[in-house]
Amino acid sequence: MSEVPASPTERRTFLGIILAAIGAVAAGGFGWSMFRFLSPVDRGGEESQVRLERTLVAVGGAHFFAFQGRPAVILQPRAGEYIALNAVCTHLGCIVKWVDESQEFLCPCHAGRFSSAGQVLGGPPPRALATYPVTLDGDDILIG
Repeated sequence: MSEVPASPTERRTFLGIILAAIGAVAAGGFGWSMFRFLSPVDRGGEESQVRLERTLVAVGGAHFFAFQGRPAVILQPRAGEYIALNAVCTHLGCIVKWVDESQEFLCPCHAGRFSSAGQVLGGPPPRALATYPVTLDGDDILIG
């Protein structure tokens, strides 16, 4: 039995299919990596309250921590006044960053801006950041 060699058109089609498959696998791997990078880390069932030392939060500063398996942040806008917020943007779930110079939160994904109280200042976020109850216990702060 004799074999008929593949024509150049058949070879190009075969190589195109192979390259498309490799590209699809690479794009899927990159897409999954970006999704995992931008999505908050799920730490499972954590405590319903978090205890932090007051010294961790400077006046006018922010301290990020995990609350019930989600990123959270506590601020001290004025001495002795504390605000605890969910640190996940309400637009697409990216983690917000605290900007000391402007005293506001900025979402790195689509430039959503939030006030120090969690209210939307600009960008695409549809609603404010969720707040958590804060109580003081001696030299500690209790969140939740």
